[in-house]
Amino acid sequence: MPPHPGLLRTAPLQGETTASLICRLAGSYGLEAKTLRSCWQWRNYPPGHDGGGARADAEVLLNAVGRQLLASLCGVEENVLARALPSWGQEDAKLSAGKDGVPSAAWRTGGAVAGPVAFGCRLCAARRTGTAVRVVRYVPRWERVCVRHGRWQLDADADQPLEHLDLRDLPEVTAAQRRWTKVARRAVRAGAEPARVFALSHAVVARWWEQGLHWERETIWPRRLHQVAGGNAGGDLERWRIVGRDAVVFPEVVAVADALLDPAMAQLAWTDSGAKQPRPLPADGAFCRRLGERVDRPWLGPLAATDYGGPLTSWMGSVIRLRRGTGGPPGYDNDPWWLRQENQSATMAGQLRVLGKEKKAPGSGRMWRATVSAEQRALITRAIEGAEEQLLQLRRVQTGPTADVARQLLRNLRHSATLIENAWKRTALAAANAGMPLEEVAQWAGMSADALTDMLAASHEDGG
Repeated sequence: MPPHPGLLRTAPLQGETTASLICRLAGSYGLEAKTLRSCWQWRNYPPGHDGGGARADAEVLLNAVGRQLLASLCGVEENVLARALPSWGQEDAKLSAGKDGVPSAAWRTGGAVAGPVAFGCRLCAARRTGTAVRVVRYVPRWERVCVRHGRWQLDADADQPLEHLDLRDLPEVTAAQRRWTKVARRAVRAGAEPARVFALSHAVVARWWEQGLHWERETIWPRRLHQVAGGNAGGDLERWRIVGRDAVVFPEVVAVADALLDPAMAQLAWTDSGAKQPRPLPADGAFCRRLGERVDRPWLGPLAATDYGGPLTSWMGSVIRLRRGTGGPPGYDNDPWWLRQENQSATMAGQLRVLGKEKKAPGSGRMWRATVSAEQRALITRAIEGAEEQLLQLRRVQTGPTADVARQLLRNLRHSATLIENAWKRTALAAANAGMPLEEVAQWAGMSADALTDMLAASHEDGG
Protein backbone atom coordinates (compact mmCIF):
# COMPACT_ATOMS: atom_id res chain seq x y z
CA MET A 1 0.00 0.00 0.00
CA PRO A 2 1.39 3.44 -0.89
CA PRO A 3 2.43 5.56 2.11
CA HIS A 4 0.32 8.42 3.34
CA PRO A 5 1.82 11.66 2.02
CA GLY A 6 3.60 13.86 4.53
CA LEU A 7 3.97 11.30 7.31
CA LEU A 8 7.76 11.56 7.19
CA ARG A 9 10.13 14.24 5.98
CA THR A 10 12.89 13.11 3.63
CA ALA A 11 15.03 15.98 2.40
CA PRO A 12 17.02 15.67 -0.82
CA LEU A 13 20.80 15.81 -0.83
CA GLN A 14 22.43 18.40 -3.07
CA GLY A 15 23.01 17.05 -6.56
CA GLU A 16 21.18 13.80 -5.87
CA THR A 17 19.44 11.91 -8.65
CA THR A 18 15.67 11.73 -8.40
CA ALA A 19 15.91 7.94 -8.57
CA SER A 20 18.25 7.92 -5.58
CA LEU A 21 15.85 10.11 -3.58
CA ILE A 22 12.95 7.77 -4.35
CA CYS A 23 14.99 4.80 -3.11
CA ARG A 24 15.88 6.60 0.13
CA LEU A 25 12.27 7.70 0.52
CA ALA A 26 11.08 4.10 0.18
CA GLY A 27 13.53 3.04 2.87
CA SER A 28 12.26 5.70 5.26
CA TYR A 29 8.73 4.28 4.87
CA GLY A 30 10.00 0.71 5.26
CA LEU A 31 9.12 -0.16 1.68
CA GLU A 32 10.98 -1.66 -1.23
CA ALA A 33 11.78 0.88 -3.91
CA LYS A 34 9.68 -0.92 -6.52
CA THR A 35 6.67 -0.75 -4.19
CA LEU A 36 6.96 3.00 -3.83
CA ARG A 37 7.56 3.42 -7.55
CA SER A 38 4.15 1.88 -8.19
CA CYS A 39 2.70 5.26 -7.17
CA TRP A 40 3.71 6.50 -10.64
CA GLN A 41 2.68 5.30 -14.06
CA TRP A 42 5.85 4.28 -15.88
CA ARG A 43 6.32 4.86 -19.60
CA ASN A 44 9.34 2.60 -20.12
CA TYR A 45 11.62 0.11 -18.41
CA PRO A 46 14.62 0.92 -16.22
CA PRO A 47 18.00 0.86 -17.98
CA GLY A 48 20.25 -2.09 -17.27
CA HIS A 49 23.79 -3.23 -17.91
CA ASP A 50 24.67 -5.36 -20.94
CA GLY A 51 25.17 -8.37 -18.71
CA GLY A 52 21.93 -7.81 -16.81
CA GLY A 53 21.38 -6.04 -13.53
CA ALA A 54 20.09 -2.58 -12.75
CA ARG A 55 22.23 0.48 -13.38
CA ALA A 56 23.04 2.57 -10.33
CA ASP A 57 23.05 5.70 -12.50
CA ALA A 58 19.43 5.19 -13.61
CA GLU A 59 17.50 8.43 -13.43
CA VAL A 60 13.80 9.30 -13.28
CA LEU A 61 11.95 12.13 -15.00
CA LEU A 62 8.50 13.06 -13.70
CA ASN A 63 5.59 15.00 -15.12
CA ALA A 64 4.10 17.89 -13.14
CA VAL A 65 1.64 15.69 -11.23
CA GLY A 66 4.41 13.19 -10.54
CA ARG A 67 6.63 15.93 -9.12
CA GLN A 68 3.81 17.13 -6.88
CA LEU A 69 3.36 13.58 -5.59
CA LEU A 70 7.06 13.16 -4.82
CA ALA A 71 7.19 16.48 -2.97
CA SER A 72 4.17 15.43 -0.94
CA LEU A 73 5.66 12.05 -0.05
CA CYS A 74 8.95 13.70 0.94
CA GLY A 75 7.14 16.26 3.06
CA VAL A 76 9.05 19.16 1.47
CA GLU A 77 8.19 22.00 -0.88
CA GLU A 78 8.70 21.55 -4.61
CA ASN A 79 11.13 24.47 -4.72
CA VAL A 80 13.37 22.62 -2.24
CA LEU A 81 13.50 19.65 -4.60
CA ALA A 82 14.04 21.94 -7.58
CA ARG A 83 17.13 23.47 -5.98
CA ALA A 84 18.65 20.12 -4.97
CA LEU A 85 17.78 17.75 -7.83
CA PRO A 86 19.47 18.58 -11.18
CA SER A 87 16.90 16.56 -13.15
CA TRP A 88 13.91 18.22 -11.50
CA GLY A 89 11.64 19.89 -14.01
CA GLN A 90 13.21 18.30 -17.07
CA GLU A 91 10.56 17.15 -19.49
CA ASP A 92 10.31 14.03 -21.59
CA ALA A 93 8.28 13.36 -24.72
CA LYS A 94 7.00 10.10 -23.22
CA LEU A 95 5.33 11.92 -20.35
CA SER A 96 1.92 13.53 -20.48
CA ALA A 97 1.52 17.01 -19.10
CA GLY A 98 -0.46 15.54 -16.25
CA LYS A 99 -3.77 17.11 -17.27
CA ASP A 100 -5.42 13.74 -16.69
CA GLY A 101 -4.20 13.84 -13.10
CA VAL A 102 -2.01 10.76 -13.49
CA PRO A 103 1.50 10.97 -12.01
CA SER A 104 3.82 9.65 -14.71
CA ALA A 105 7.51 8.82 -14.82
CA ALA A 106 10.12 7.80 -17.38
CA TRP A 107 13.49 6.16 -16.95
CA ARG A 108 16.71 7.62 -18.29
CA THR A 109 20.43 7.22 -17.61
CA GLY A 110 21.82 9.98 -15.44
CA GLY A 111 24.67 10.85 -17.76
CA ALA A 112 22.19 11.68 -20.53
CA VAL A 113 20.21 13.97 -18.23
CA ALA A 114 22.57 16.19 -16.27
CA GLY A 115 26.16 14.98 -16.56
CA PRO A 116 28.46 12.48 -14.84
CA VAL A 117 26.95 10.46 -12.00
CA ALA A 118 28.87 9.05 -9.04
CA PHE A 119 28.14 7.35 -5.76
CA GLY A 120 27.89 9.62 -2.74
CA CYS A 121 29.79 9.02 0.47
CA ARG A 122 27.68 6.80 2.75
CA LEU A 123 29.35 8.23 5.85
CA CYS A 124 28.41 11.75 4.80
CA ALA A 125 24.88 10.53 4.07
CA ALA A 126 24.71 9.07 7.58
CA ARG A 127 25.71 12.44 9.06
CA ARG A 128 22.95 14.16 7.09
CA THR A 129 20.16 11.59 7.28
CA GLY A 130 21.04 9.33 10.20
CA THR A 131 21.29 6.28 7.93
CA ALA A 132 24.29 5.03 5.96
CA VAL A 133 22.34 4.43 2.76
CA ARG A 134 23.48 4.46 -0.84
CA VAL A 135 23.26 7.85 -2.49
CA VAL A 136 23.82 8.60 -6.16
CA ARG A 137 24.68 12.16 -7.16
CA TYR A 138 25.63 14.26 -10.15
CA VAL A 139 29.28 15.04 -9.48
CA PRO A 140 31.91 16.34 -11.92
CA ARG A 141 35.04 14.23 -12.18
CA TRP A 142 37.14 16.84 -10.43
CA GLU A 143 35.09 16.65 -7.22
CA ARG A 144 35.27 12.95 -6.40
CA VAL A 145 37.26 13.09 -3.16
CA CYS A 146 35.40 13.06 0.14
CA VAL A 147 38.00 15.02 2.09
CA ARG A 148 36.30 14.39 5.43
CA HIS A 149 36.38 10.59 5.17
CA GLY A 150 39.24 10.01 2.73
CA ARG A 151 37.26 8.34 -0.02
CA TRP A 152 37.25 8.48 -3.81
CA GLN A 153 33.66 8.21 -5.01
CA LEU A 154 33.47 6.06 -8.13
CA ASP A 155 31.40 6.51 -11.29
CA ALA A 156 27.93 5.04 -10.88
CA ASP A 157 27.50 4.03 -14.53
CA ALA A 158 30.00 1.17 -14.46
CA ASP A 159 29.05 -2.48 -14.03
CA GLN A 160 31.14 -3.16 -10.93
CA PRO A 161 30.26 -3.44 -7.21
CA LEU A 162 32.48 -0.82 -5.55
CA GLU A 163 31.15 2.59 -4.54
CA HIS A 164 34.40 4.13 -3.34
CA LEU A 165 38.15 3.65 -2.96
CA ASP A 166 39.96 4.18 0.34
CA LEU A 167 42.33 7.17 0.23
CA ARG A 168 43.26 7.34 3.90
CA ASP A 169 46.83 6.25 3.14
CA LEU A 170 47.10 8.57 0.13
CA PRO A 171 47.06 12.11 1.53
CA GLU A 172 48.42 13.48 -1.75
CA VAL A 173 45.11 12.66 -3.48
CA THR A 174 43.12 14.51 -0.84
CA ALA A 175 45.56 17.42 -1.05
CA ALA A 176 45.06 17.52 -4.82
CA GLN A 177 41.31 17.93 -4.29
CA ARG A 178 41.95 21.02 -2.17
CA ARG A 179 44.47 22.29 -4.70
CA TRP A 180 42.03 21.90 -7.60
CA THR A 181 39.85 24.67 -6.17
CA LYS A 182 42.71 27.13 -6.64
CA VAL A 183 43.49 25.78 -10.11
CA ALA A 184 39.86 26.19 -11.15
CA ARG A 185 39.89 29.82 -10.00
CA ARG A 186 43.09 30.35 -11.95
CA ALA A 187 41.43 28.92 -15.05
CA VAL A 188 38.53 31.35 -14.72
CA ARG A 189 40.92 34.28 -14.38
CA ALA A 190 42.68 33.10 -17.53
CA GLY A 191 39.38 33.01 -19.44
CA ALA A 192 39.27 29.20 -19.65
CA GLU A 193 36.48 26.91 -18.53
CA PRO A 194 37.69 24.74 -15.62
CA ALA A 195 35.84 21.74 -17.05
CA ARG A 196 37.76 21.96 -20.32
CA VAL A 197 41.07 22.49 -18.56
CA PHE A 198 40.43 19.41 -16.45
CA ALA A 199 39.35 17.31 -19.45
CA LEU A 200 42.52 18.13 -21.39
CA SER A 201 44.79 17.58 -18.39
CA HIS A 202 43.05 14.30 -17.60
CA ALA A 203 43.52 13.16 -21.21
CA VAL A 204 47.24 13.98 -21.02
CA VAL A 205 47.76 12.03 -17.81
CA ALA A 206 45.48 9.14 -18.81
CA ARG A 207 47.66 8.73 -21.87
CA TRP A 208 50.75 8.58 -19.66
CA TRP A 209 48.93 6.03 -17.51
CA GLU A 210 48.49 3.71 -20.50
CA GLN A 211 52.12 4.11 -21.52
CA GLY A 212 53.47 4.01 -17.97
CA LEU A 213 52.73 0.35 -17.31
CA HIS A 214 56.22 -0.45 -18.56
CA TRP A 215 58.07 2.67 -17.46
CA GLU A 216 60.82 1.21 -15.31
CA ARG A 217 61.30 4.44 -13.38
CA GLU A 218 57.61 4.85 -12.55
CA THR A 219 57.18 4.00 -8.87
CA ILE A 220 54.51 6.43 -7.66
CA TRP A 221 51.47 5.07 -9.49
CA PRO A 222 52.08 1.38 -8.71
CA ARG A 223 52.28 2.20 -5.00
CA ARG A 224 49.03 4.17 -5.10
CA LEU A 225 47.27 1.50 -7.15
CA HIS A 226 48.13 -1.20 -4.64
CA GLN A 227 46.88 1.08 -1.85
CA VAL A 228 43.45 1.68 -3.40
CA ALA A 229 43.20 -2.03 -4.21
CA GLY A 230 43.47 -2.87 -0.53
CA GLY A 231 47.17 -3.65 -0.53
CA ASN A 232 47.67 -5.74 -3.66
CA ALA A 233 46.28 -5.18 -7.15
CA GLY A 234 48.25 -8.04 -8.64
CA GLY A 235 45.43 -10.56 -8.46
CA ASP A 236 43.37 -8.68 -11.06
CA LEU A 237 45.75 -6.01 -12.31
CA GLU A 238 43.95 -5.13 -15.55
CA ARG A 239 40.65 -4.55 -13.76
CA TRP A 240 42.26 -2.53 -10.97
CA ARG A 241 44.10 -0.38 -13.50
CA ILE A 242 40.68 0.56 -14.89
CA VAL A 243 38.85 1.02 -11.59
CA GLY A 244 41.67 2.80 -9.79
CA ARG A 245 43.02 4.99 -12.58
CA ASP A 246 41.19 8.25 -11.90
CA ALA A 247 41.95 8.22 -8.18
CA VAL A 248 45.58 7.22 -8.67
CA VAL A 249 46.40 9.86 -11.29
CA PHE A 250 44.35 12.71 -9.79
CA PRO A 251 47.35 14.54 -8.23
CA GLU A 252 49.14 14.54 -11.59
CA VAL A 253 46.01 15.73 -13.41
CA VAL A 254 45.77 18.74 -11.08
CA ALA A 255 49.50 19.42 -11.42
CA VAL A 256 49.32 19.30 -15.23
CA ALA A 257 46.28 21.61 -15.25
CA ASP A 258 48.16 24.07 -13.05
CA ALA A 259 51.19 23.89 -15.35
CA LEU A 260 49.24 24.41 -18.56
CA LEU A 261 47.63 27.52 -17.07
CA ASP A 262 51.04 28.96 -16.20
CA PRO A 263 52.15 31.64 -18.72
CA ALA A 264 55.76 30.74 -17.99
CA MET A 265 55.13 27.21 -19.29
CA ALA A 266 53.56 28.58 -22.48
CA GLN A 267 56.67 30.70 -22.93
CA LEU A 268 58.85 27.58 -22.67
CA ALA A 269 56.80 25.88 -25.40
CA TRP A 270 57.17 28.97 -27.57
CA THR A 271 60.92 29.01 -27.04
CA ASP A 272 61.21 25.28 -27.79
CA SER A 273 59.44 25.87 -31.12
CA GLY A 274 62.10 28.35 -32.23
CA ALA A 275 59.84 31.35 -31.59
CA LYS A 276 60.00 33.54 -34.70
CA GLN A 277 62.27 31.02 -36.43
CA PRO A 278 60.17 27.82 -36.51
CA ARG A 279 61.81 24.48 -35.87
CA PRO A 280 60.54 21.00 -34.88
CA LEU A 281 59.90 20.59 -31.18
CA PRO A 282 62.96 18.91 -29.65
CA ALA A 283 62.83 15.69 -27.63
CA ASP A 284 64.75 17.39 -24.82
CA GLY A 285 62.77 20.63 -24.83
CA ALA A 286 62.56 22.83 -21.76
CA PHE A 287 58.75 22.70 -21.65
CA CYS A 288 58.40 18.93 -21.28
CA ARG A 289 61.43 18.76 -19.01
CA ARG A 290 59.87 21.31 -16.67
CA LEU A 291 56.48 19.59 -16.88
CA GLY A 292 58.10 16.33 -15.78
CA GLU A 293 59.62 18.12 -12.81
CA ARG A 294 56.24 19.56 -11.85
CA VAL A 295 54.75 16.07 -11.62
CA ASP A 296 57.79 14.81 -9.65
CA ARG A 297 59.18 12.81 -12.57
CA PRO A 298 62.34 14.53 -13.83
CA TRP A 299 62.87 11.70 -16.33
CA LEU A 300 59.47 12.13 -18.02
CA GLY A 301 60.35 15.03 -20.34
CA PRO A 302 61.66 13.13 -23.40
CA LEU A 303 58.84 10.58 -23.18
CA ALA A 304 56.20 13.32 -23.12
CA ALA A 305 57.90 15.33 -25.87
CA THR A 306 57.96 12.43 -28.33
CA ASP A 307 54.34 11.39 -27.76
CA TYR A 308 53.31 12.85 -31.10
CA GLY A 309 49.63 13.23 -31.87
CA GLY A 310 48.62 13.25 -28.22
CA PRO A 311 46.70 15.94 -26.34
CA LEU A 312 49.86 17.49 -24.88
CA THR A 313 51.57 18.10 -28.21
CA SER A 314 48.24 19.34 -29.59
CA TRP A 315 48.07 21.88 -26.75
CA MET A 316 51.63 22.97 -27.47
CA GLY A 317 50.85 23.31 -31.17
CA SER A 318 47.82 25.50 -30.45
CA VAL A 319 49.81 27.76 -28.12
CA ILE A 320 52.59 28.11 -30.68
CA ARG A 321 50.22 28.82 -33.58
CA LEU A 322 48.38 31.45 -31.55
CA ARG A 323 51.62 33.27 -30.83
CA ARG A 324 52.76 32.91 -34.39
CA GLY A 325 49.42 34.10 -35.75
CA THR A 326 48.92 31.12 -38.06
CA GLY A 327 45.97 28.82 -38.52
CA GLY A 328 45.99 25.15 -37.71
CA PRO A 329 45.70 22.25 -40.16
CA PRO A 330 42.18 21.38 -41.39
CA GLY A 331 40.17 19.78 -38.62
CA TYR A 332 42.24 21.43 -35.90
CA ASP A 333 41.45 24.41 -33.73
CA ASN A 334 43.81 26.96 -32.25
CA ASP A 335 41.90 26.84 -28.97
CA PRO A 336 44.47 25.26 -26.61
CA TRP A 337 41.72 23.60 -24.57
CA TRP A 338 40.05 21.95 -27.54
CA LEU A 339 40.32 18.19 -27.09
CA ARG A 340 40.10 16.00 -30.16
CA GLN A 341 37.61 13.18 -29.76
CA GLU A 342 40.23 10.50 -30.33
CA ASN A 343 42.30 11.95 -27.48
CA GLN A 344 39.50 11.89 -24.92
CA SER A 345 40.24 9.46 -22.12
CA ALA A 346 38.07 6.36 -21.92
CA THR A 347 35.69 6.14 -18.98
CA MET A 348 35.80 3.39 -16.39
CA ALA A 349 32.45 2.05 -17.58
CA GLY A 350 33.59 1.91 -21.20
CA GLN A 351 36.84 0.15 -20.37
CA LEU A 352 35.12 -2.40 -18.16
CA ARG A 353 32.61 -3.16 -20.93
CA VAL A 354 35.45 -3.83 -23.36
CA LEU A 355 37.28 -5.97 -20.82
CA GLY A 356 34.13 -7.94 -20.00
CA LYS A 357 33.25 -8.58 -23.63
CA GLU A 358 36.74 -9.77 -24.43
CA LYS A 359 36.76 -12.19 -21.51
CA LYS A 360 33.31 -13.57 -22.31
CA ALA A 361 33.67 -13.76 -26.09
CA PRO A 362 34.16 -17.22 -27.62
CA GLY A 363 37.85 -17.71 -28.24
CA SER A 364 38.65 -14.69 -26.07
CA GLY A 365 42.21 -15.92 -25.84
CA ARG A 366 42.53 -14.96 -29.50
CA MET A 367 41.53 -11.32 -29.01
CA TRP A 368 44.20 -8.76 -29.93
CA ARG A 369 44.27 -7.17 -26.48
CA ALA A 370 44.58 -10.59 -24.86
CA THR A 371 47.43 -11.84 -27.04
CA VAL A 372 49.43 -8.65 -27.62
CA SER A 373 50.97 -7.01 -24.56
CA ALA A 374 49.99 -3.49 -23.55
CA GLU A 375 53.59 -2.42 -24.14
CA GLN A 376 53.60 -3.67 -27.73
CA ARG A 377 50.21 -2.10 -28.43
CA ALA A 378 51.47 1.21 -27.06
CA LEU A 379 54.60 1.09 -29.23
CA ILE A 380 52.52 0.44 -32.36
CA THR A 381 50.12 3.25 -31.48
CA ARG A 382 52.90 5.72 -30.80
CA ALA A 383 54.60 4.93 -34.11
CA ILE A 384 51.35 5.44 -36.04
CA GLU A 385 50.50 8.67 -34.25
CA GLY A 386 54.06 9.92 -34.66
CA ALA A 387 53.83 9.40 -38.41
CA GLU A 388 50.47 11.15 -38.44
CA GLU A 389 51.96 14.15 -36.63
CA GLN A 390 54.87 14.34 -39.10
CA LEU A 391 52.50 14.29 -42.06
CA LEU A 392 50.18 16.88 -40.53
CA GLN A 393 53.11 19.27 -40.29
CA LEU A 394 53.37 19.15 -44.08
CA ARG A 395 49.96 20.70 -44.67
CA ARG A 396 50.39 23.99 -46.55
CA VAL A 397 54.17 23.62 -46.42
CA GLN A 398 54.80 24.02 -50.14
CA THR A 399 55.37 27.76 -50.04
CA GLY A 400 58.58 29.67 -49.47
CA PRO A 401 62.18 29.22 -50.60
CA THR A 402 62.81 25.98 -52.50
CA ALA A 403 65.58 24.85 -50.17
CA ASP A 404 63.45 25.35 -47.04
CA VAL A 405 60.43 23.56 -48.49
CA ALA A 406 62.46 20.65 -49.87
CA ARG A 407 64.36 20.24 -46.61
CA GLN A 408 61.21 20.10 -44.47
CA LEU A 409 59.35 17.83 -46.89
CA LEU A 410 62.18 15.33 -47.16
CA ARG A 411 62.95 15.28 -43.44
CA ASN A 412 59.34 14.87 -42.37
CA LEU A 413 58.55 12.30 -45.05
CA ARG A 414 61.66 10.29 -44.17
CA HIS A 415 60.79 10.37 -40.48
CA SER A 416 57.15 9.41 -41.08
CA ALA A 417 58.20 6.59 -43.41
CA THR A 418 60.54 5.26 -40.72
CA LEU A 419 57.75 5.37 -38.15
CA ILE A 420 55.27 3.65 -40.48
CA GLU A 421 57.80 0.91 -41.22
CA ASN A 422 58.38 0.52 -37.49
CA ALA A 423 54.64 0.14 -36.85
CA TRP A 424 54.33 -2.26 -39.80
CA LYS A 425 57.09 -4.51 -38.50
CA ARG A 426 55.84 -4.46 -34.92
CA THR A 427 52.31 -5.32 -36.05
CA ALA A 428 53.51 -8.24 -38.16
CA LEU A 429 55.66 -9.54 -35.31
CA ALA A 430 52.85 -9.13 -32.80
CA ALA A 431 50.44 -11.04 -35.03
CA ALA A 432 52.94 -13.85 -35.60
CA ASN A 433 53.86 -14.05 -31.91
CA ALA A 434 50.14 -14.19 -31.08
CA GLY A 435 49.91 -17.46 -32.97
CA MET A 436 48.50 -16.33 -36.30
CA PRO A 437 49.61 -18.56 -39.21
CA LEU A 438 52.85 -17.20 -40.67
CA GLU A 439 51.59 -17.59 -44.22
CA GLU A 440 48.56 -15.39 -43.51
CA VAL A 441 50.57 -12.73 -41.69
CA ALA A 442 53.13 -12.67 -44.50
CA GLN A 443 50.35 -12.26 -47.07
CA TRP A 444 48.76 -9.38 -45.13
CA ALA A 445 52.17 -7.71 -44.75
CA GLY A 446 53.02 -8.13 -48.43
CA MET A 447 56.15 -10.18 -47.80
CA SER A 448 57.28 -13.77 -48.12
CA ALA A 449 56.93 -16.23 -45.27
CA ASP A 450 60.71 -16.70 -45.29
CA ALA A 451 61.27 -12.96 -44.90
CA LEU A 452 58.81 -12.89 -41.99
CA THR A 453 60.59 -15.83 -40.37
CA ASP A 454 63.93 -14.01 -40.68
CA MET A 455 62.39 -10.88 -39.19
CA LEU A 456 61.02 -12.90 -36.26
CA ALA A 457 64.40 -14.49 -35.65
CA ALA A 458 66.15 -11.12 -35.73
CA SER A 459 63.58 -9.71 -33.32
CA HIS A 460 64.14 -12.54 -30.84
CA GLU A 461 67.90 -12.06 -31.06
CA ASP A 462 67.44 -8.35 -30.28
CA GLY A 463 65.19 -9.16 -27.34
CA GLY A 464 62.09 -7.73 -29.06
